[in-house]
Amino acid sequence: MTAELVRGQNHPLSQVRLEIRVSAGTPLVAGATLGDEHGRIHGVEWVAHPGAPALPGLEVSRQVAADHHLAVDLAAMPEVVHRVNVLLALPDGAGGPARFGAVAAPFVAVTGLDGTEVASYTVTGLDVESAVVALELYRRQGAWKVRAVGQGYAGGLAELLTDQGLPEARQLAAGIDEAVAQGLARSVQAPSPRMADGDRARQPAARGPEHGGTALQGATGPVSPQPVPQHGVQDPYGPQEPGAPGQSGPQPAYPGDAASTGPSADRPFPAPAEPTTVAPPSAPTTPSAVSSAAPNDPAAVTSPYDDPSAAAGPINYSHPRRQNAAPPPLPPTAPPAPPGQPARPVAGDATGWSMDERLYNQVWGMFEDLARTTAAYRSAVDFADARRDKELDQVLSDPRSRIGGQGDAAREAARAKHAQLVDQAGQALDRDLVQLTAEAEVVEPALPPAYAGWDSSVWHDYRVPMEMPMALRIGDLHLPEAPRLRIPMLVRLPLERGLWIDGGQAGSFDGSFADAHELRHLAMETAVALAARLLAVHPAGEFTVHVIDPAGSAAQPLAPLAQTGVLASPPAVGAAGVANVLGRLTQRVDLVQMAVRGGAADSLPPGFDTSQQLLVVNDFPHGFDDRAVTQLRYLADEGPSVGVHLMMVADREDASGYGPLLDPLWRSLLRLTPLPDDHLADPWVGHAWTYEPSLVPPGGQMLRNVLTQVAAARRTWHE
Repeated sequence: MTAELVRGQNHPLSQVRLEIRVSAGTPLVAGATLGDEHGRIHGVEWVAHPGAPALPGLEVSRQVAADHHLAVDLAAMPEVVHRVNVLLALPDGAGGPARFGAVAAPFVAVTGLDGTEVASYTVTGLDVESAVVALELYRRQGAWKVRAVGQGYAGGLAELLTDQGLPEARQLAAGIDEAVAQGLARSVQAPSPRMADGDRARQPAARGPEHGGTALQGATGPVSPQPVPQHGVQDPYGPQEPGAPGQSGPQPAYPGDAASTGPSADRPFPAPAEPTTVAPPSAPTTPSAVSSAAPNDPAAVTSPYDDPSAAAGPINYSHPRRQNAAPPPLPPTAPPAPPGQPARPVAGDATGWSMDERLYNQVWGMFEDLARTTAAYRSAVDFADARRDKELDQVLSDPRSRIGGQGDAAREAARAKHAQLVDQAGQALDRDLVQLTAEAEVVEPALPPAYAGWDSSVWHDYRVPMEMPMALRIGDLHLPEAPRLRIPMLVRLPLERGLWIDGGQAGSFDGSFADAHELRHLAMETAVALAARLLAVHPAGEFTVHVIDPAGSAAQPLAPLAQTGVLASPPAVGAAGVANVLGRLTQRVDLVQMAVRGGAADSLPPGFDTSQQLLVVNDFPHGFDDRAVTQLRYLADEGPSVGVHLMMVADREDASGYGPLLDPLWRSLLRLTPLPDDHLADPWVGHAWTYEPSLVPPGGQMLRNVLTQVAAARRTWHE
């Protein structure tokens, strides 16, 4: 039975291998400190945090997230360790809330490896504090207990660590902030809120309640017009059904559980699968909804592997939410599926006020579904590995069963059970992949130009659009478990973040691409494909592209843009050209900012170009002096808010002479690569996804035909 703790209350722990789950309504940092019998920290090596997540018997999350899973093995703790403090902190400088009093109270639960909840605590009573010691695991007379602490610190992590006796507290707190910033820089940004009428949801019309899984969750996580009572459907904005797949509160670690993790054979405690959501839901998991499991609910199963029904089922694409506005019309429904078969996928089966919005929500839902079903599979395999190792350890610990027929039979039974559990998880993953693949085969041909790949037939019938789309496809994403299932990587428009096309050796999948010149050429071709797509999906006169090519080395890849006349001016070369373009764009940012702040946005000079501006910079930092570098950083920081965007083609090593001066610049840009590379993380589970750029098929005239139409429309618009 779960012990619901209040501040200061303690509870005995009967298990040594535990998982600590944190659910919050905003992204936060989760860490832990090891203390001696007096609670003192002996050094920075006694603190687990995103920059150093693993200590003996302890592993914490590597990134900021609204949900965390911390793995603890009390039996592996050094003898000098008597206390383990679980820390939560709001990230400094991430643009989010600065005090816990402005967010919902975090919920912390201690569970066994099978998901059984041992104790829970809701950290209430915080106000100006930005860091808190939530729980303390402590050793007393050889036995371990958990205590609800809830001690907050207005001075953040620095004050918290200082209070625990760490001399290097401020330096370590700064290092944690740096690790957090680096983690945010590599995370694919979840959709951000744009519209006053709220979020959107994936449409449940074409899919029945037999699909048990999760749908898009994030700041613009989808919203359905009316609640649809289905078992196993998660609503991250309100109470959840116990055991719902993908829910962030306590739940069992069965093969269909996307949030559970367990120890593996080769690593005692793997990196927990936690969401790395940049823009999370606005409310945390409701503890009461998690603890009130029905008798037949998976959350009530003591051991998930004792109940065959706990296996992962097909994915549920619905995600009910309430909405005050009138519901939009439903998309066309597919023909009914044969009895006992999953519903046939339909393109645009997500809620939205246009087909583009429905497809956008559907693609993001597929992205999350694949992330979570893969997390469920990996978690189940880790749990099976841990169970096999535990059973083998038990056999070896008994001298009577080490040799002979009894020991051999026990070892064979452990291996057979392991194979059964892994096969069960694989079958569940395969079912979900079949359904997701079928959906992708229907959705991909229906995508509009802004979302479609360059090899799509939609480009052959291209016409200059009359309005800006919701989002833009900048590449494809896939996971090792499903290399043929590609998820379009869509980012919202207008761009909220600049792009960095990495032309260095780190930009190749294994770092072995030897020809540096060819790699830079591919990087520039990637930039040209993205710039051409941005021009093609905007109405005439609403998007302008500038190019800086100081040495003129990108003339060949830039030819489609330069020769069709879609650039605002010829590519700028030399130091004078760099200074001229940067000076004009910097003045533009200053002017628009002053007009907006002064409430005179409608009083810009006559003839002022109000279109979105994109600056493509090749071969940085060649041709840039200190003033130009400062202007570039200014454009990266201040430009997106006033419609000036940056796309850099650069090798970071070339700019190493500037030292840490340019670190904020690199972190502010979304890094893309000209070759497949697994450097991006999803905002839900934190998988490393392989990114592949969306390039124009070689040898055709399609790109030039599209850009010729764009140029003609621009000339007509200016006349």
